[in-house]
Amino acid sequence: MNFIQEKNYIWILIIVCFAIFFVNLDVLYPNIMEARNFITAREMVSDGNWLLTTMNGEPRYEKPPLPTWLAAISGMFFGFKSLMALRIPSAFITLLLVLCSYRFGVYFIKNKQQAFINSLLLATSFYIIFAGRNGTWDIFAHGFMIVGIYYIFQFFSSVENIWKNALLAGLFIGLSFMSKGPVSHFALFLPFIIAYSIVYKYEGFKRKWLPLLGLIVITGILSSWWALYIYEMDTATATAIADKETTAWKDRNVRPFYYYWSFFVQSGIWTVVAFVSLLYPYLKSRVDNLKAYKFSLFWTLFAVILLSVIPEKKSRYLLPVLIPLAYTTSFYMMYVFKSFKTKMQKLEKLPIYINFGLVGLIGLAFPIVGYLFLQDRLDGFYTRFGITSVLLVPIGFYIIKYLYEKEIQKAFYLIILFLMTTIVFGFPLANAFLDNPKYNSLKDISRKATEEKIPVYMFNIQSPELVWDYGGKVPLLHSHALEIPKEDTFKVLVMIDGKKGVEQAFPNAKITYQETFDLNPIDETKGGYKDRLRTEMYLVERK
Repeated sequence: MNFIQEKNYIWILIIVCFAIFFVNLDVLYPNIMEARNFITAREMVSDGNWLLTTMNGEPRYEKPPLPTWLAAISGMFFGFKSLMALRIPSAFITLLLVLCSYRFGVYFIKNKQQAFINSLLLATSFYIIFAGRNGTWDIFAHGFMIVGIYYIFQFFSSVENIWKNALLAGLFIGLSFMSKGPVSHFALFLPFIIAYSIVYKYEGFKRKWLPLLGLIVITGILSSWWALYIYEMDTATATAIADKETTAWKDRNVRPFYYYWSFFVQSGIWTVVAFVSLLYPYLKSRVDNLKAYKFSLFWTLFAVILLSVIPEKKSRYLLPVLIPLAYTTSFYMMYVFKSFKTKMQKLEKLPIYINFGLVGLIGLAFPIVGYLFLQDRLDGFYTRFGITSVLLVPIGFYIIKYLYEKEIQKAFYLIILFLMTTIVFGFPLANAFLDNPKYNSLKDISRKATEEKIPVYMFNIQSPELVWDYGGKVPLLHSHALEIPKEDTFKVLVMIDGKKGVEQAFPNAKITYQETFDLNPIDETKGGYKDRLRTEMYLVERK
């Protein structure tokens, strides 16, 4: 029996999403993808490059500009020094994704409780949490796409509101393209089309050809206008970037076809139950809506297959798979809710005991394990660590208790609360690992350059995180096409061990080491330390 009333589903989803995606957004330093997006957003506002987008003054046409526009607008209102402001558009689009997944689930599953469970599974899946809290492009592409899919499903399956569904589907599918090109079209929309054609088939299209044409026209206009604009205004650069991106898909990060076969692991805390939900021979006689289950299962599997065909593979590319996987997992969870006490055999219950029991044990063990793990790093974090421990221990205890009493639905909701608590109260503990004694930011360089009247240049392109931390554009000196600065005295930021390149570029100049800047949060003895987050500054005095 569901003890949460249907009328509260939307509000509960909003509260869950607020805790998971909107709180503590400024804890982690921007990653490389975020830095690229934020730099471009900053230059949109400072230089007016809203269409011919740039990164550190160089053309940046690799990604369509919609997510960057949203970050730029947020930065205009709240300032570009606020990471929360720049990341909050991602949080809002993830909220839209979760709420639309609920509406879509209600429509094709025809069960509000299951649609609610699906949306909770989606909101608490690992890569959804990761993408929803980061200011990158992927979550926008897939968030807009799921709205488009919701409307196109209605367009295919209903004879009502044909024009409305067609035009809204075209609008959101086009916005998806404006977020990251055809990525979501290939990884989410095309698998949806294949799954729909197998399970539901296409019928009654005699009245729909004209609205379908309208859908295609809107999608085509939104998907192509920016690319056509940059090609017209900057043909050579646009062509070179397009060729580079095409090559990257074939030659960079190449992995074997089976690389994604463990895709269900990306659901994080739901890994075990997600895996069981894929076992069609086991579930086909146990789910209430076999047709809808087959549709979500085919959608999930075809998404993985199509992504596996592409030579370039990264774990984060599995993000779109988690959307249909959440639907698929919800069928298994509904069976568990209904049958765990009365019908399920002992062996059948094992995955639930493993998945739910592990979370409960983590909650119970958090104070001890957390203290042993952090120890000396807890200075300044004892209060937050104490609050997190006080909250997670009873949550873990009741998860185990309800698991023992076979009250699986209550245990499920407590796992949602476990994740909310971890992010709201425990996530800032990540700052306890910022222990690099050589950490040195670039933020004061531009101020010092103004005071000293000595300009600063960057020798060759370096990591976007360095440019973002600098706080503005750093004029580039390309070693392969060197533009000699007008000044006789200037400073250059050089990659580690790159001094020889500067000496070759300025053979008659006196070159003096000044300072090393290091943005790594951990010291160089630890795994995960990145040389690309370091740069050296040299003073160049031409004779």
